[in-house]
Amino acid sequence: MFEALRPPPLSNPARANCRSTRSAPAVVSLALLTPVLCAAPAAAQLPELRQGAAVPKEIRDCYDRALEYLAASQSEQGDWQQGGQQGPGITGLYLLALLASGEDPNFGPYCRHVRKALRNIIESQDARTGCIGPGNMYHHGFAMLALAEAYGAVDDRNLWEGGAGARPSIGQSLELAVRGAITSQDQNPFGGWRYSPNGEDADTSVSGAVFVGLLAARNAGIEVPDKNIDRALAYYKQMTGADGSVGYSGGVGGPGGSEARSSIAALVYAIARRKDLKEYSAAIGYVKNNSQHGGISHYGEYTAYYQAQALYQGDVDAWEKWNKQQIRRLKQAQQPDGSFAGQQGVAYGTAMSALVLAVNYRFLPIYER
Repeated sequence: MFEALRPPPLSNPARANCRSTRSAPAVVSLALLTPVLCAAPAAAQLPELRQGAAVPKEIRDCYDRALEYLAASQSEQGDWQQGGQQGPGITGLYLLALLASGEDPNFGPYCRHVRKALRNIIESQDARTGCIGPGNMYHHGFAMLALAEAYGAVDDRNLWEGGAGARPSIGQSLELAVRGAITSQDQNPFGGWRYSPNGEDADTSVSGAVFVGLLAARNAGIEVPDKNIDRALAYYKQMTGADGSVGYSGGVGGPGGSEARSSIAALVYAIARRKDLKEYSAAIGYVKNNSQHGGISHYGEYTAYYQAQALYQGDVDAWEKWNKQQIRRLKQAQQPDGSFAGQQGVAYGTAMSALVLAVNYRFLPIYER
C-alpha cells in the first residue's frame, strides 16, 4: 500500500482540554456523532468496553517497549527518518501510537515527543490549500486523524516556543485540513479520494485514510458537512459487493477480495453509525470470515491495523479471539530493542504493531465503540 505514495471558513468550537491517565475514560465518544448519522440506534455497551478495563501486563510491557523504541528513534525535527516510508502521514501514525496508551500528552514521559511530532505535522501543511504533506492524500488523511485525536488533549500553550499564538494551533490546523479534504472530495466525481488532491478517480484505501480522519475531526467538534459524509458513504456502498468484498478503484464493488479494504469499509460504516446498512453486514462478515491470517498477509501491518478496529467495532467476541492471536504473534515478533520489523521499515512496523495493541487501551476517541 504505502509504496504507492507519491507526491502528486469552518467554525472552531471550543473543546475542553483533557488529560488522559491510564485509568481515565477516553476523551470523547464517537457515539456523540450528530443525529443525522445515527440511522440505527447504538447498542449499549458494557462499562469495561466504554471506559477500558485493566490492560494485561503482557500487553503493557509489549506496548511500553515499542514506545521506548519510537521515542528513542524520533528525529529532532519530530519525524522518523530511519528508512522505509516517511512524511507527515507516517508521523501521524507514530503520534497516534504515542497518544493511544493513555500517557499524559502534556506532562507524561513522551510529552516532548508528542509536541515535536505535532509541530512537524503542522509545519508540513500548505496554508493555502490545507493539504498536509507532499500533495498526497494518504499523508493528509493519517495526519488529519492524528490532529483530531490530539485536539483537546494536548495543550496548545506548550506546543510552540513563545506560547499559544506564536504559530497555528492544533485546532486551526485541523480545521484547515478538513477544508482541504472537503475541497478535494467536492471535485471528485466518485465522492472519494485518490493520491492527488486533484484526482479524478478514487480508491477505497486512500479514501479510508481521509474519511476516518474526517469522522474523527467531526467527533472532535470540527464542522464537517453532512453532504460530504453522505457522499463518502455512498462511494463505499457502491464499492462493496454482496459478499462483503470491496473493490479497489473506479466505481464497481466486489472484484478481488482484500481483508484490508473490507476492514476499511466496515470501519467507516461503523464509526459513521451506519451499521444498519446491508453493505456493513456484508463487509464485517467478510472480515470475520477472513481474519484468520492474523495480519501477516500482503501489507500485513496495514491490514492488521484496520482489522483490529473493524472487528472491535463490529463484534467484540470475534475481536477478542483475534486479539489473543495478535498478542501471541507480536510478543514473538518483538525485537530486544522493542521494535518490530515491517514491510515498510522498522519504525513503521513498530508504530502499526503498537496500534494493533492500542485497541486494548481504548483511550483514543477513534477506538471507542
